[in-house]
Amino acid sequence: MTNFVLEPVKTKTINLLDFDRKGLADFFVALGEKPFRATQLLKWIYQEGVEDFDLMTNFSKTLRAYLNEHCTILTPEIVVEQVASDGTCKWVVQTHCGNRIETVFIPEENRGTLCVSSQIGCALACTFCSTAQQGFNRNLATSEIIGQLVVAQKRLGADKKITNVVMMGMGEPLLNFDNVVAAMNLMMDDFSFGLSKRRVTISTSGVVPAMYRLTEVCDVSLAVSLHAYHDELRDVLVPINKKYPLKELMEACRDNAKIAPRRTVTFEYVMLKDINDSIKDAQGLVKLLKNVPAKLNLIPFNPFPNSNYVCSSKDTMLRFKTFLNDAGIITTIRKTRGEDIDAACGQLVGQVADKSRRHLKLQKMAAEHVA
Repeated sequence: MTNFVLEPVKTKTINLLDFDRKGLADFFVALGEKPFRATQLLKWIYQEGVEDFDLMTNFSKTLRAYLNEHCTILTPEIVVEQVASDGTCKWVVQTHCGNRIETVFIPEENRGTLCVSSQIGCALACTFCSTAQQGFNRNLATSEIIGQLVVAQKRLGADKKITNVVMMGMGEPLLNFDNVVAAMNLMMDDFSFGLSKRRVTISTSGVVPAMYRLTEVCDVSLAVSLHAYHDELRDVLVPINKKYPLKELMEACRDNAKIAPRRTVTFEYVMLKDINDSIKDAQGLVKLLKNVPAKLNLIPFNPFPNSNYVCSSKDTMLRFKTFLNDAGIITTIRKTRGEDIDAACGQLVGQVADKSRRHLKLQKMAAEHVA
C-alpha cells in the first residue's frame, strides 16, 4: 500500500514551468525586465534542456540571482517504467504531493505519440474506464502537465521524438481548463516544443461550457468521448451526459468545427458487447452525426478488474465500421497498444488518494452484491 504524503506547504518558490510564454512575459515585466526574457527562458528550458539559472548567460547576474532565490524549474519524477511487447512505454510519474499518475508513449513508424494526464484520478465516473474507478484527488498544475513531456523526452533521448500529444490520459482535461490550456500553449510554442496544432489533441467527455471556451482561446484538435447515440445509454456510460445531453454536446461540436475549413471533430466510441455495438446503434450514430463534420474512432474495450463489460467481437466491430463508412462517416478501429502493461485506452490508474470517496462507495456496492 502506498503511503501518501500531505500536500506540501506552499512557499514563495515559483515553478517557472507553470507559465506559458504570455505568463512568463508578465512575470518578467513585473520584475522590471523586458518581455523578450520569456522567449529566452523558454529556449533555455525546452530547447537547450538547461535548468540551472547560472548557465543562462544572456540573463544579467542580478536577474540570475533573483531567479535562484525565488524560482525553480521542477518536473515530476518517473518512478516506474514499463515497456510493452509492441514498444509502447508507460511511465508511472510521482507528483510532489505523493500521488502518482501515468503517462504513455506510443511509437509508430512516422510519429511518436505521448498520452498525457491532466488530473490525479477523474471525477466523471465513466463506467467503462478503469481510471474513473479510482476516484479523484486534484487537478495537475501546468508544470505537472508539461513536465510529463519534459521527462518523457529526456527518457526517450534524441532517437525517439515526441511528435504528437493527446490529452487522453488520466482525468477530464476541460475540468482543469486554465492549466491544460497553458500547457498546450507551451506544447505548440515555437520556442518550446513547437508542435503543430493539428498534432495536439484534447479529449473531453462533454463539458459543454468549457468546449465553447476552448473554441475561443485555443485551436487544437478536438476529440469527444461519445460511446452512445442516445441519452438513455450515454447517461449510464458517461454520467456527465445527464448535465450536458447529446443535443447540447452536438451543438458545441458544430461550433468547434467552424474554426477552419475542412475541420473535423473526432468521436471516440468504445465497443461494448451487446451494449452499443448493434447495427441499430450504427444507424443511430449516422443520424446523430449527420450535420457534424466527423471522424469516428472505434475503440476495443480494454478490460480491468471488476468490470461488467466485454469487448465486442472483431467481426462485430468490422461490420459496425463498414456500415458507418458506407454511410459516409470516416470510421477506423483503433489498434490496441500497450495492453500487456495496462497502458491501453481506459486502463491508466496511477495511485490516487481519493478525495471523492468513490472507492468507498464501490467497495460498499461490491459487498452488497456479494451479500
